[in-house]
Amino acid sequence: MNYIEKHPMIMIVIGVIGISLSSIFVKYSQAPSLVTASYRMLWTILFMTPVVFAKPKCRQELFSTSRKTLFLCAASGIFLALHFTLWFDSLYYTSVASSTTIVCTEVIWVALGGFLFFRRKLSAKELLCIAITIFGSILIALSDSSAGGGSLYGDILAFLAAVMTAGYTILGSRVRTYTSTTIYTYIVYIFCWIALSIAMAVGHISLTGYGPSAWIVGLLLSIFSTILGHSIFSWCLKFLSPSFVSATKLLEPVGASVFAVFLFSEIPTAMQLVGGVVILGGILWYSSLETTKHENKKA
Repeated sequence: MNYIEKHPMIMIVIGVIGISLSSIFVKYSQAPSLVTASYRMLWTILFMTPVVFAKPKCRQELFSTSRKTLFLCAASGIFLALHFTLWFDSLYYTSVASSTTIVCTEVIWVALGGFLFFRRKLSAKELLCIAITIFGSILIALSDSSAGGGSLYGDILAFLAAVMTAGYTILGSRVRTYTSTTIYTYIVYIFCWIALSIAMAVGHISLTGYGPSAWIVGLLLSIFSTILGHSIFSWCLKFLSPSFVSATKLLEPVGASVFAVFLFSEIPTAMQLVGGVVILGGILWYSSLETTKHENKKA
Protein backbone atom coordinates (compact mmCIF):
# COMPACT_ATOMS: atom_id res chain seq x y z
CA MET A 1 0.00 0.00 0.00
CA ASN A 2 1.47 3.35 -1.06
CA TYR A 3 1.55 6.57 0.95
CA ILE A 4 -1.66 8.01 -0.55
CA GLU A 5 -3.63 4.82 0.18
CA LYS A 6 -2.42 4.97 3.79
CA HIS A 7 -3.49 8.62 4.04
CA PRO A 8 -6.69 8.97 1.95
CA MET A 9 -7.54 12.24 3.72
CA ILE A 10 -4.95 13.88 1.45
CA MET A 11 -7.13 12.94 -1.52
CA ILE A 12 -10.27 14.15 0.28
CA VAL A 13 -8.68 17.59 0.69
CA ILE A 14 -7.67 17.65 -3.00
CA GLY A 15 -11.19 16.54 -3.99
CA VAL A 16 -12.87 19.27 -1.93
CA ILE A 17 -10.60 21.93 -3.43
CA GLY A 18 -11.29 20.54 -6.91
CA ILE A 19 -15.08 20.72 -6.70
CA SER A 20 -14.97 24.03 -4.82
CA LEU A 21 -13.16 25.59 -7.78
CA SER A 22 -15.93 24.66 -10.28
CA SER A 23 -18.02 27.78 -9.75
CA ILE A 24 -14.90 29.96 -9.57
CA PHE A 25 -13.66 28.79 -12.97
CA VAL A 26 -17.10 29.32 -14.54
CA LYS A 27 -17.13 32.92 -13.28
CA TYR A 28 -14.00 33.59 -15.33
CA SER A 29 -15.42 32.23 -18.59
CA GLN A 30 -16.37 34.79 -21.23
CA ALA A 31 -18.36 32.22 -23.24
CA PRO A 32 -22.04 31.19 -23.01
CA SER A 33 -22.80 28.39 -20.56
CA LEU A 34 -23.41 25.89 -23.37
CA VAL A 35 -19.93 26.56 -24.74
CA THR A 36 -18.22 26.33 -21.36
CA ALA A 37 -19.98 23.03 -20.60
CA SER A 38 -19.15 21.71 -24.07
CA TYR A 39 -15.43 22.41 -23.63
CA ARG A 40 -15.51 20.71 -20.23
CA MET A 41 -17.01 17.57 -21.76
CA LEU A 42 -14.66 17.64 -24.76
CA TRP A 43 -11.56 17.77 -22.57
CA THR A 44 -12.92 15.04 -20.27
CA ILE A 45 -13.72 12.75 -23.20
CA LEU A 46 -10.25 13.35 -24.64
CA PHE A 47 -8.64 12.41 -21.31
CA MET A 48 -10.82 9.30 -20.88
CA THR A 49 -10.55 7.89 -24.43
CA PRO A 50 -6.97 6.55 -24.14
CA VAL A 51 -7.84 4.95 -20.79
CA VAL A 52 -10.96 3.25 -22.17
CA PHE A 53 -9.37 1.92 -25.35
CA ALA A 54 -6.08 0.90 -23.69
CA LYS A 55 -7.83 -1.71 -21.55
CA PRO A 56 -9.21 -4.79 -23.39
CA LYS A 57 -11.89 -5.25 -20.70
CA CYS A 58 -13.14 -1.69 -21.16
CA ARG A 59 -13.14 -1.99 -24.95
CA GLN A 60 -15.12 -5.21 -24.78
CA GLU A 61 -17.68 -3.72 -22.39
CA LEU A 62 -18.00 -0.57 -24.49
CA PHE A 63 -18.66 -2.39 -27.77
CA SER A 64 -21.08 -4.86 -26.16
CA THR A 65 -23.28 -2.16 -24.62
CA SER A 66 -26.97 -2.90 -25.20
CA ARG A 67 -29.44 -0.52 -26.84
CA LYS A 68 -31.32 -0.18 -23.56
CA THR A 69 -28.15 0.91 -21.78
CA LEU A 70 -27.32 3.37 -24.55
CA PHE A 71 -30.82 4.84 -24.30
CA LEU A 72 -30.54 5.27 -20.52
CA CYS A 73 -27.05 6.77 -20.86
CA ALA A 74 -28.35 9.17 -23.51
CA ALA A 75 -31.15 10.30 -21.18
CA SER A 76 -28.63 10.64 -18.34
CA GLY A 77 -26.36 12.68 -20.60
CA ILE A 78 -29.21 15.04 -21.47
CA PHE A 79 -29.95 15.59 -17.78
CA LEU A 80 -26.26 16.28 -17.17
CA ALA A 81 -26.14 18.76 -20.07
CA LEU A 82 -29.17 20.58 -18.65
CA HIS A 83 -27.54 20.60 -15.20
CA PHE A 84 -24.32 22.17 -16.50
CA THR A 85 -26.14 24.78 -18.57
CA LEU A 86 -28.56 25.83 -15.83
CA TRP A 87 -25.94 25.87 -13.10
CA PHE A 88 -23.35 27.78 -15.14
CA ASP A 89 -26.05 30.31 -16.07
CA SER A 90 -27.05 30.70 -12.42
CA LEU A 91 -23.54 31.83 -11.55
CA TYR A 92 -23.92 34.83 -13.86
CA TYR A 93 -26.91 36.05 -11.84
CA THR A 94 -26.48 35.01 -8.22
CA SER A 95 -23.59 34.62 -5.80
CA VAL A 96 -21.29 31.61 -5.65
CA ALA A 97 -22.46 30.91 -2.09
CA SER A 98 -26.16 30.81 -3.02
CA SER A 99 -25.70 28.86 -6.24
CA THR A 100 -23.40 26.13 -4.90
CA THR A 101 -25.45 25.64 -1.73
CA ILE A 102 -28.72 25.25 -3.62
CA VAL A 103 -27.13 22.88 -6.16
CA CYS A 104 -25.96 20.69 -3.26
CA THR A 105 -29.62 19.85 -2.51
CA GLU A 106 -29.43 17.24 -5.29
CA VAL A 107 -29.55 14.32 -2.83
CA ILE A 108 -32.88 15.56 -1.51
CA TRP A 109 -34.43 15.66 -4.99
CA VAL A 110 -33.06 12.18 -5.66
CA ALA A 111 -34.97 10.99 -2.59
CA LEU A 112 -38.13 12.81 -3.67
CA GLY A 113 -37.80 11.44 -7.21
CA GLY A 114 -37.51 7.91 -5.85
CA PHE A 115 -40.66 8.49 -3.81
CA LEU A 116 -42.67 9.94 -6.71
CA PHE A 117 -41.58 7.68 -9.57
CA PHE A 118 -40.31 4.46 -7.99
CA ARG A 119 -42.59 4.19 -4.95
CA ARG A 120 -39.63 4.36 -2.59
CA LYS A 121 -40.84 4.85 0.97
CA LEU A 122 -39.69 7.88 2.93
CA SER A 123 -39.71 7.95 6.71
CA ALA A 124 -41.03 10.87 8.72
CA LYS A 125 -37.44 11.91 9.49
CA GLU A 126 -36.48 11.84 5.81
CA LEU A 127 -39.51 13.96 4.93
CA LEU A 128 -38.46 16.38 7.66
CA CYS A 129 -34.99 16.57 6.10
CA ILE A 130 -36.57 17.52 2.77
CA ALA A 131 -38.68 20.18 4.50
CA ILE A 132 -35.58 21.56 6.23
CA THR A 133 -33.62 21.92 3.00
CA ILE A 134 -36.59 23.58 1.29
CA PHE A 135 -36.85 26.02 4.20
CA GLY A 136 -33.13 26.81 3.92
CA SER A 137 -33.54 27.42 0.17
CA ILE A 138 -36.42 29.80 0.89
CA LEU A 139 -34.22 31.76 3.30
CA ILE A 140 -31.54 32.16 0.62
CA ALA A 141 -34.17 33.13 -1.96
CA LEU A 142 -35.62 35.75 0.39
CA SER A 143 -32.18 37.17 1.01
CA ASP A 144 -31.35 37.30 -2.71
CA SER A 145 -34.75 38.72 -3.71
CA SER A 146 -34.15 41.72 -1.45
CA ALA A 147 -30.70 42.18 -3.02
CA GLY A 148 -32.17 42.50 -6.53
CA GLY A 149 -30.04 42.34 -9.69
CA GLY A 150 -31.49 39.04 -10.87
CA SER A 151 -30.16 37.08 -7.89
CA LEU A 152 -33.50 35.35 -7.32
CA TYR A 153 -33.54 34.26 -10.98
CA GLY A 154 -30.07 32.80 -10.46
CA ASP A 155 -31.32 30.90 -7.40
CA ILE A 156 -34.16 29.42 -9.47
CA LEU A 157 -31.69 28.30 -12.13
CA ALA A 158 -29.53 26.68 -9.44
CA PHE A 159 -32.60 24.88 -8.07
CA LEU A 160 -33.48 23.57 -11.54
CA ALA A 161 -29.84 22.51 -11.99
CA ALA A 162 -30.09 20.47 -8.77
CA VAL A 163 -33.27 18.78 -10.06
CA MET A 164 -31.54 17.96 -13.38
CA THR A 165 -28.53 16.41 -11.68
CA ALA A 166 -30.93 14.39 -9.53
CA GLY A 167 -32.38 12.94 -12.75
CA TYR A 168 -28.83 12.16 -13.89
CA THR A 169 -28.10 10.44 -10.58
CA ILE A 170 -31.33 8.38 -10.56
CA LEU A 171 -30.72 7.07 -14.08
CA GLY A 172 -27.09 6.43 -13.24
CA SER A 173 -27.99 4.33 -10.21
CA ARG A 174 -30.00 2.06 -12.51
CA VAL A 175 -27.30 1.64 -15.14
CA ARG A 176 -24.45 1.31 -12.63
CA THR A 177 -25.94 -1.96 -11.28
CA TYR A 178 -24.57 -3.74 -14.37
CA THR A 179 -22.13 -1.27 -15.97
CA SER A 180 -18.68 -0.20 -14.78
CA THR A 181 -18.11 3.38 -13.66
CA THR A 182 -15.59 4.03 -16.44
CA ILE A 183 -17.82 2.90 -19.30
CA TYR A 184 -20.96 4.46 -17.85
CA THR A 185 -19.38 7.89 -17.40
CA TYR A 186 -17.61 7.71 -20.76
CA ILE A 187 -20.84 7.02 -22.67
CA VAL A 188 -22.80 9.59 -20.63
CA TYR A 189 -20.18 12.28 -21.23
CA ILE A 190 -20.30 11.62 -24.98
CA PHE A 191 -24.10 11.94 -25.04
CA CYS A 192 -23.87 15.02 -22.83
CA TRP A 193 -21.51 16.65 -25.32
CA ILE A 194 -23.81 15.67 -28.22
CA ALA A 195 -26.80 17.22 -26.40
CA LEU A 196 -24.84 20.42 -25.78
CA SER A 197 -23.73 20.53 -29.43
CA ILE A 198 -27.31 20.13 -30.66
CA ALA A 199 -28.45 22.91 -28.33
CA MET A 200 -25.70 25.19 -29.65
CA ALA A 201 -26.66 24.38 -33.25
CA VAL A 202 -30.33 25.13 -32.58
CA GLY A 203 -29.43 28.36 -30.80
CA HIS A 204 -26.89 29.31 -33.50
CA ILE A 205 -24.15 29.50 -30.88
CA SER A 206 -20.57 29.08 -32.11
CA LEU A 207 -18.04 26.94 -30.25
CA THR A 208 -15.26 29.43 -31.04
CA GLY A 209 -14.73 33.17 -30.97
CA TYR A 210 -14.62 33.74 -27.20
CA GLY A 211 -10.88 33.97 -26.72
CA PRO A 212 -8.68 31.49 -24.87
CA SER A 213 -10.68 31.76 -21.63
CA ALA A 214 -13.42 29.41 -22.93
CA TRP A 215 -11.23 26.40 -23.63
CA ILE A 216 -8.91 27.13 -20.69
CA VAL A 217 -11.88 27.20 -18.28
CA GLY A 218 -13.16 23.98 -19.87
CA LEU A 219 -9.75 22.38 -19.37
CA LEU A 220 -9.53 23.49 -15.74
CA LEU A 221 -13.07 22.24 -15.05
CA SER A 222 -12.18 18.88 -16.59
CA ILE A 223 -8.94 18.49 -14.62
CA PHE A 224 -9.89 19.95 -11.23
CA SER A 225 -13.64 19.46 -10.99
CA THR A 226 -14.05 16.16 -12.84
CA ILE A 227 -10.75 14.26 -12.57
CA LEU A 228 -9.35 15.76 -9.34
CA GLY A 229 -12.86 16.28 -7.91
CA HIS A 230 -15.63 13.76 -8.44
CA SER A 231 -13.31 10.95 -9.60
CA ILE A 232 -11.24 11.27 -6.44
CA PHE A 233 -14.33 10.92 -4.25
CA SER A 234 -15.18 7.70 -6.10
CA TRP A 235 -11.65 6.44 -5.40
CA CYS A 236 -11.92 7.37 -1.71
CA LEU A 237 -14.95 5.10 -1.28
CA LYS A 238 -12.48 2.19 -1.31
CA PHE A 239 -10.81 3.45 1.87
CA LEU A 240 -13.42 5.61 3.65
CA SER A 241 -17.09 5.14 4.53
CA PRO A 242 -19.73 6.40 2.05
CA SER A 243 -21.29 8.58 4.76
CA PHE A 244 -17.97 10.32 5.44
CA VAL A 245 -17.24 10.85 1.74
CA SER A 246 -20.75 12.23 1.18
CA ALA A 247 -20.38 14.56 4.15
CA THR A 248 -17.07 15.95 2.86
CA LYS A 249 -18.74 16.88 -0.44
CA LEU A 250 -20.87 19.32 1.54
CA LEU A 251 -17.72 21.37 2.03
CA GLU A 252 -18.00 22.50 -1.61
CA PRO A 253 -20.25 25.52 -0.88
CA VAL A 254 -18.00 26.45 2.03
CA GLY A 255 -14.81 26.26 -0.01
CA ALA A 256 -16.38 27.97 -3.03
CA SER A 257 -17.75 30.78 -0.85
CA VAL A 258 -14.33 31.39 0.72
CA PHE A 259 -12.73 31.59 -2.74
CA ALA A 260 -15.50 33.96 -3.87
CA VAL A 261 -14.94 36.29 -0.91
CA PHE A 262 -11.29 36.83 -1.84
CA LEU A 263 -11.62 36.72 -5.65
CA PHE A 264 -14.95 38.46 -6.27
CA SER A 265 -15.61 40.25 -2.93
CA GLU A 266 -18.88 38.30 -2.57
CA ILE A 267 -19.69 38.62 1.12
CA PRO A 268 -22.66 36.41 2.13
CA THR A 269 -25.46 38.11 4.06
CA ALA A 270 -26.55 36.85 7.48
CA MET A 271 -29.70 35.28 6.00
CA GLN A 272 -27.66 33.57 3.27
CA LEU A 273 -25.38 32.08 5.89
CA VAL A 274 -28.32 30.88 7.99
CA GLY A 275 -30.03 29.42 4.93
CA GLY A 276 -26.81 27.68 3.89
CA VAL A 277 -26.31 26.15 7.33
CA VAL A 278 -29.94 24.96 7.39
CA ILE A 279 -29.61 23.36 3.93
CA LEU A 280 -26.31 21.63 4.66
CA GLY A 281 -27.61 20.47 8.04
CA GLY A 282 -30.69 18.93 6.41
CA ILE A 283 -28.59 17.18 3.77
CA LEU A 284 -26.10 15.89 6.34
CA TRP A 285 -28.92 14.52 8.51
CA TYR A 286 -30.54 12.85 5.49
CA SER A 287 -27.19 11.29 4.48
CA SER A 288 -26.75 9.83 7.98
CA LEU A 289 -30.28 8.38 7.85
CA GLU A 290 -29.53 6.79 4.48
CA THR A 291 -26.27 5.30 5.76
CA THR A 292 -27.99 3.84 8.83
CA LYS A 293 -30.72 2.36 6.63
CA HIS A 294 -28.20 0.64 4.34
CA GLU A 295 -26.19 -0.68 7.28
CA ASN A 296 -29.34 -2.15 8.84
CA LYS A 297 -30.20 -3.88 5.56
CA LYS A 298 -26.73 -5.44 5.40
CA ALA A 299 -27.03 -6.60 9.00
